[in-house]
Amino acid sequence: MTIKIDAESVIGAAKILDTGNAADTVNAALREVVAMRARVEAMERLAAMGARGDFDEFLDKDSYRPRPSGSRCKPADRE
Repeated sequence: MTIKIDAESVIGAAKILDTGNAADTVNAALREVVAMRARVEAMERLAAMGARGDFDEFLDKDSYRPRPSGSRCKPADRE
């Protein structure tokens, strides 16, 4: 397969990706695009969980992180 690639873009991407030739640069860039999409989708799922309230129980630290017995620390005042 032969494709026409912008040489300046390959040079710039090679510097960022620390690759030594055009083929390695293109392959690394393609892998990065796939990985970036996976990260975006994971963040979208995390945002949806937050919108549903899946993390609301963690708003009150006393509900999931009990203070050690004998602790002299008082819970912070919350507004």
